[in-house]
Amino acid sequence: MPILNQSSHSVSESLTLEHLPELNHRHLTSSASTNSELIADVQNGILNATEMHLLTAETQSAGRGQHGRSWQSPRGNVYLSLYHPVHIPVSGLLSLIIGVELAKMPVIQVLNEQLQMQGLTPIGVKWANDLGVYQSQNQSQSQSALDNADVHHTELNHQTLPFNKLAGILIEPVSQAGKLVGVVIGVGLNVQATPKLTAQTSEGMSYQAISLQDIAETLQPKAQAASLPSLRVLYQQMSKALMAAMTRFEHLSIEKPTGHSYYLDSFLKQFDSMDALSELRLRVTQEHNGQTNILTGYACGIDTHGCLQLRQDNGKISALFTGRIDVIQTT
Repeated sequence: MPILNQSSHSVSESLTLEHLPELNHRHLTSSASTNSELIADVQNGILNATEMHLLTAETQSAGRGQHGRSWQSPRGNVYLSLYHPVHIPVSGLLSLIIGVELAKMPVIQVLNEQLQMQGLTPIGVKWANDLGVYQSQNQSQSQSALDNADVHHTELNHQTLPFNKLAGILIEPVSQAGKLVGVVIGVGLNVQATPKLTAQTSEGMSYQAISLQDIAETLQPKAQAASLPSLRVLYQQMSKALMAAMTRFEHLSIEKPTGHSYYLDSFLKQFDSMDALSELRLRVTQEHNGQTNILTGYACGIDTHGCLQLRQDNGKISALFTGRIDVIQTT
């Protein structure tokens, strides 16, 4: 993987986090992909693999999401990657723990309190890698979010409820000489700019983009972007959330061999309170060996391994490792 030359980028020192020196923060005007750049620099020994490193960028030219999808990166949003050394295998629980810690950030908590006061659905954690909200058609939505609805087929709109995606999480392992040394956690958070999804960029997924600014305008029309935290403050909040998530994940790993479940039970309880899919009716499409399998039922949380639990109409509960999630609109 080619290394992006730092000298080819404009580094803005004004946004570095001097109060978190252990993060070795570097901020770029532009990066192809903050995850790709950070992985390359650690693998090639440019950065010390035993230390944490934070890379942020104002925009990305080749941002990446889950399963090789592209991540649109207009200016005004957060594009952040944190490298964290690890000494234990990474499991599917990590992305959910990260989602919970991000949802606990002050800016999300304040917006959620206001959403709930107005009887609107709060921002939650969507299994397995996203933050956002499902809103029924009779709930108020910002016009800028609704503008994206035309990317969905008419039939799909009648049958499914789009997910308003606020943030995405991408976790990638980093190895040196064939040995796992750490992980890079990438987070894209829509703050002031709402990516305009097309049929191509949504890649058939039943979601649309939404930003913190969209949500603020939903709560208070004509809300000013200045009322939102600055990107620098968000870098701080998000970095602390990611570090807290790694600590929490390590606690779960240490606890598991002991037979105790204090940390796990605490996390599962917290996740249940933030689960964006809770009790929604789902259609889950799975592809395996060229075969398509479709399951329907109601979401009923996650299991101790981080698998989505689906309560099917026959009462059977299935634990799902992967699959495309569509929420079926019920009236």
